[in-house]
Amino acid sequence: MSLSADFLWVAIHIALGVLSLAFLMVTWRVLRGPTLPDRVVGLDALVVIAIGFIATIGIKTGFTLYVDIALALGLVGFLATVAFARFTLSLQGKIQQQNDEQDEREENEGKGA
Repeated sequence: MSLSADFLWVAIHIALGVLSLAFLMVTWRVLRGPTLPDRVVGLDALVVIAIGFIATIGIKTGFTLYVDIALALGLVGFLATVAFARFTLSLQGKIQQQNDEQDEREENEGKGA
């Protein structure tokens, strides 16, 4: 084996190890939370890590179709993040509306007493 092939082999295995560690840490963050936006960012990070895995395996095997798969996963991950963001904004709007109604009721009860 040549020096470049040895270096590539070592780099691929180091990258897989780092990606595995990152995957475990981000999975822990997604499970622990504590808030919905933390989980959404964690899921987005998982998509990025999965793209890293796909790209690394593509380099290791020399199979170029993995690049297309990584690109498609990136697009799907982006759309999922946008959908989660819209859901979070919608949820926050509903919570704010409920809080406003609660404040208004409390204010009306205070005037009536």
